[in-house]
Amino acid sequence: MAGERVKIEVQPRDARGSAASRRLRRQGLIPGVLYGRGNSPHPFCVAERELRKALTGPAGLHAILDVVLEGQKTAHASILKDYQQDIITGRLAHIDLQEVRLDQPIHAQVVIELVGESAGTKEGGVLSQVSREINVEALPLEVPERIEVDISAMEMGDTMRLADVPVPEGVTFLDDPDETVLATVTVPTKEVEPEPTEEELAELEEGAELEEGEEAPEGAAEGEGPTEGEEAGAGESGEPDTTEG
Repeated sequence: MAGERVKIEVQPRDARGSAASRRLRRQGLIPGVLYGRGNSPHPFCVAERELRKALTGPAGLHAILDVVLEGQKTAHASILKDYQQDIITGRLAHIDLQEVRLDQPIHAQVVIELVGESAGTKEGGVLSQVSREINVEALPLEVPERIEVDISAMEMGDTMRLADVPVPEGVTFLDDPDETVLATVTVPTKEVEPEPTEEELAELEEGAELEEGEEAPEGAAEGEGPTEGEEAGAGESGEPDTTEG
């Protein structure tokens, strides 16, 4: 959904640095900077709850934020330029806002969302999403939150390119439409055991010969009679044969 405007009130902040930012976050405030059109940056802080509410609305991260600095009445139409998250908690840690003119186009990244079930996957194919975002140009109020791409007609072996996607009204695709691949449906690969090499075959044959060579003496020993030493040293009773002198 494009065209959503959300008003947020922010407070100016003087202290900078990581220690000051940590103190603000402990108070439930998110530090940020508002970059104006040719004006000096305005460091500020905003309530985390209010900011999260503004950025999770229908327009998502592409909402137009009407920023009102504390003590002022003028609203600065702005967009989210950049943000940082805590790597452990995932909570917002810092934001950068860019003031914009609503009558001038801007560049933005828009999420590609695949919808439907492709005919190829129903036959056992594998769907892969290659590109998850594309670059677009549009007026601030015309930037879509996402672009939905219907993949239900994709057959086995098909490739969906940006050129196959209808361009939303008021939006210009900046990426190469023929080179930008969005999704593919491929035949599943079968795992084939590699054929043994000549060296492996030689080792197998050598091992087999060694096993045969070890088994032969065991079989021969079972059929052999007493050795010459046993015949000479044993009588009928099995005791050594002695003669009385």
